[in-house]
Amino acid sequence: MKKITIAVDSFKGSLSSREVADAFEEGFKSQFPKCEVVKVSIADGGEGTVDALVETLNGELVKALVADPLGRTISAQYGIIDDGRTAVMEMSAASGLPLIAPTERNPLRTSTYGTGEMIVDAIKRGCRKFLVGIGGSATNDGGTGMLRALGFRFFDAEGNELIGGGEILERIDKIDASTARAELAECEFIVACDVTNPLYGPEGAAYVFAPQKGADAAMVERLDQGLRNYARAIERFNGVQVDAIAGAGAAGGLGGGFKALLGARLEPGIDMVLNAMQFPKIIAGSDLVITGEGRIDRQTTMGKAPSGVLREATAQGIPTIAIGGAVQPCKELEQSGFAAVLPIVAGPIALEVAMQRDTAIENVRRTATQIAKILTLKI
Repeated sequence: MKKITIAVDSFKGSLSSREVADAFEEGFKSQFPKCEVVKVSIADGGEGTVDALVETLNGELVKALVADPLGRTISAQYGIIDDGRTAVMEMSAASGLPLIAPTERNPLRTSTYGTGEMIVDAIKRGCRKFLVGIGGSATNDGGTGMLRALGFRFFDAEGNELIGGGEILERIDKIDASTARAELAECEFIVACDVTNPLYGPEGAAYVFAPQKGADAAMVERLDQGLRNYARAIERFNGVQVDAIAGAGAAGGLGGGFKALLGARLEPGIDMVLNAMQFPKIIAGSDLVITGEGRIDRQTTMGKAPSGVLREATAQGIPTIAIGGAVQPCKELEQSGFAAVLPIVAGPIALEVAMQRDTAIENVRRTATQIAKILTLKI
């Protein structure tokens, strides 16, 4: 065994990607002390994406003062990689649901304006490429808040400028980009989007996602009608039929706003992450790839980080073992192509104990040692 690559997602609430990799390396090298170990922090476009890319690509974390979903000033963190040319962001840092109290949740009022302010901050720092994760939003404004921060303006039929959250969608008659930032013409946006929901309708942004953001039945209907009106305004503006775009309903329609008005590319989160770090080059020459996440189940095979790692490793003929804090056996995992799927917990244990940092580290280390011992067998 000359080289292995460890590319794991974080074990959320327990260990970071780096802590899992460090523990695995220690256990594995107890049996293969001379083996080259490459450690890569990964994520699937959601929480942890900024940290993973900044760490793997030797970037830096920066902060910007932006508006939270209700317009209050907060400090939002994002990353800069690629020698200052690329910004990597999680929209939830500025416009996420955890930023507001449950009693404040109202997608008629919440706005993505702060996400736009993060983008403006990065533009001013010289970034022209943007990798954006859009999970966890508190909003249903179709990205109008973000676009307003970038200089777009929205008007009703009487020529009044519209400012606000999801409530403005039903009144939009005209979109004006004449005051949009000139730098946008030089910018490329890649958006991590793991849902295929349309902008509106029974499977659209309002009906599927708005209730968890504080919308009652009446709000849902109003927001859905607003998104329909917004789609018609976009088509009048630039001819784009946003209602035909899979994933336009992501993050309360932010996916549609990015795609239709900024020309963004929507792609699965793990693809965005692995492409950014040129993952195939990282694993080239590996004898084994180790991946994993906190809980491994059928969802793991449906676009989560380990499935993306498996796909890239399989393309190079490299066997891949997945480890997890917990594993739920299912036919999808059995048929996925992993060489093995292993839980790190050896026996019955309380969840709160299993998730304790020291316990989890020891369990990862022990699992790595056992894997390495099996690999030393000459049968």
